[in-house]
Amino acid sequence: MKSSSLTAASALALATIPAPAVAQMNMPGMKMPAKQVKSPLKAANKPTKKHAAKRARKKPAVRHKKAAFEVPMSMPMSGGSETMPMPKSGGTAIPPMGSSQMGQGTMTMPMPQPSTANLAPMGQMLMGQTPMPGMGKGSMTMGAVLGSYPPQRESSGTSWQPDATTPMSGPMAMSGGWMLMAHGDLNLVYDHQSGSRGDDKAFASGMLMGMAQHPLGGGTVQFRAMLSPDPLMGPSGYPLLLASGETANGRDRLIDRQHPHDFFMELSATASQKIGPESSVFLYAGLPGEPAFGPPTFMHRESIMDSPEAPITHHWLDSTHITFGVVTAGLVVDQVKIEASRFNGREPDQHRWNIETGPLDSTAIRVSWNPMRTLALQGSFAHLVEPEQLEPGMNQTRWSASAMWADDVAPRWHAAATLAWGRKSSQGHNDDGIAAEASLKHSQWTIFGRLETIENRELIQGQDQPAYRVGKISLGAVRDFRIADHLSLGGGGVFSLNFVPDALAPLYGGHNPTGAMAFLRLKLN
Repeated sequence: MKSSSLTAASALALATIPAPAVAQMNMPGMKMPAKQVKSPLKAANKPTKKHAAKRARKKPAVRHKKAAFEVPMSMPMSGGSETMPMPKSGGTAIPPMGSSQMGQGTMTMPMPQPSTANLAPMGQMLMGQTPMPGMGKGSMTMGAVLGSYPPQRESSGTSWQPDATTPMSGPMAMSGGWMLMAHGDLNLVYDHQSGSRGDDKAFASGMLMGMAQHPLGGGTVQFRAMLSPDPLMGPSGYPLLLASGETANGRDRLIDRQHPHDFFMELSATASQKIGPESSVFLYAGLPGEPAFGPPTFMHRESIMDSPEAPITHHWLDSTHITFGVVTAGLVVDQVKIEASRFNGREPDQHRWNIETGPLDSTAIRVSWNPMRTLALQGSFAHLVEPEQLEPGMNQTRWSASAMWADDVAPRWHAAATLAWGRKSSQGHNDDGIAAEASLKHSQWTIFGRLETIENRELIQGQDQPAYRVGKISLGAVRDFRIADHLSLGGGGVFSLNFVPDALAPLYGGHNPTGAMAFLRLKLN
């Protein structure tokens, strides 16, 4: 008789669970039926009218809150079923739903196999389209390669930028455990440079970058390729007053022109390994690649990446970003990175479609520090063996220091700025270059500007020229329009005012020759 009463009490406890409460026990990958499943024991042990009257006068021992049935969520999946601990009532286990056997404080429920109808194919997991687990809605990003920090910190080569930098955008997908991403833009530019040394030209510039990334032991491996349409503009590049460096024919230096970048801008591989919670080591190799010198190259700096023109400080700060042969080893400890490179110091020649080779005869060392999420600092040194094709036997020493800042300054307003200094030392001469850049983004609009000054010995053909201090101010804007899921079309312009000393004014037709560019831009989003 006592056993019969316990059985009836157990059945009663199950019967008192309201159907809506059971229906609300939704769990990931499983849908509970809205209709409560009846226990077979309830039918086998139906209480008598006497028992029912007695229960009506007795206050229930357990009072359930409305639409609330808490179940400890410790549910290892096995064989399509979920097993979870269940609360006991009166010291007796509640019978499992959908089962005719008594469990020892457990409930086993058949789980439906996940439907693929609502799952996006991995190949369609594109930026802003399909959220990844643990990420914000509509986002998918690659993790950092070199260490345990936000991926926005990583820029060109192995350089760092602020953690608050706008993340790189582009189509993304997963394939066989590899995360793939594409990024790039194409500029169609009409360029006008005034004065007797100026010229007009229409040209195309830009880049297309692809990345593949995969976990490797306790670290990451990444392959990266970056291509450029610049060789299509011809070996002499495009008009740009006060710019100098490299050659179009192997004999004469390019002056007041920006040289085209090589078709292969980067073909690199990176591998990292964690050695502590906030520390790691890494190895980077490229042919071509970017050694550990200077700030991120100008086309990757958020402060000025929207401008179609190269800086006149390019050969003071970041001209080594295309180096045909480089190996870099580094150590990351929390917010500090120390790295050293061995690389081919010769700058690319006038043949822009090929891959060159040479000895790894030059050295670079860089220390980077991100003291806060909005700031990235770096100091670097490089010794280059015969970097200039037209100056055989002449080595250079270069120094660089920079500070980069980025942050949201108001809702939907984002700003970025860079202050960078570089020095070229050769044959007893120390020539400095300084650049200050800034950009402000709001919705689809971007306003950008740059102020530069350099000591340049290359504005007149021939060696042993004096250093002329020249300067430049540029201001521009671009407006983007989304034309497809992962493509936008932008239109903009930039105006430049140049400053030359008295000694050069007759060559430029005055002290302040000007430049202007109008451009259209296709950009992967």
